[in-house]
Amino acid sequence: MWMEGIWEIVRADNSPTKFIVSDSPVTFYNTRMPPGLAPYPGTEEWDKAATRTIFPLGHDRCLIITHVQFVRNPHLKADVPRSNARSFSPAVANFNEIQFSRQLEEIEVKKINFILKRAATRYIAAGKKEWLYPEEGNRAFGWAKMDDDWFLLPDPWRVGFRSKVMWGMNDGSAWSLDAYGRDPLHPDYDDPKQHDREWISQQKMKREWALKRRGKARGRTNKFGDHVSDKIMEDLLTSHDEKSRRK
Repeated sequence: MWMEGIWEIVRADNSPTKFIVSDSPVTFYNTRMPPGLAPYPGTEEWDKAATRTIFPLGHDRCLIITHVQFVRNPHLKADVPRSNARSFSPAVANFNEIQFSRQLEEIEVKKINFILKRAATRYIAAGKKEWLYPEEGNRAFGWAKMDDDWFLLPDPWRVGFRSKVMWGMNDGSAWSLDAYGRDPLHPDYDDPKQHDREWISQQKMKREWALKRRGKARGRTNKFGDHVSDKIMEDLLTSHDEKSRRK
């Protein structure tokens, strides 16, 4: 499921506060499942569609993996299981789709540190002592509301809407997996109803994300076309402003 998720490597280069680490370095974040309800290793929340995986790579880098189902509809109930939830099976990923280069604001770095601290089993560590206390001066910090501004979500305008991947082999045979790792033998393979429902929800989500994250830093990918998605989003925001002024 990690390989089928949307990967983003965020940065803290411009933030005075850097990422901390803990004895639970692969941290799961789900708004409805605080650490007390899902103690280490936290497998209870991993298969939920709304769960994010947070993994610090160093002082200035942090990997965030979001299930594709949640990117397509971030208004899902937090405890809904991800489609075809499983631990091991073949998966297909395009590493050119990994998002990177987004610079977090200091408050966003502190939010991640707060999640890492809350999810730690016993120990946390940091380059500076003050980084170990992200909650200081931030009374509004709370597990359930930590991502109300969607800062943990990747840029949906850089996420393609893939239904399935097909490939051929040297022996002339072919095989396929859909966006949730289901092969043609699975009864829900490339479910057209789910496809149509998620296509609509993702288009709505992209517009909502553009307004919610307006003016915030954005990442990029190695795919051709990032500039096209940027232009489409900017045109949408301009149109929204013009409609608002007319009202």
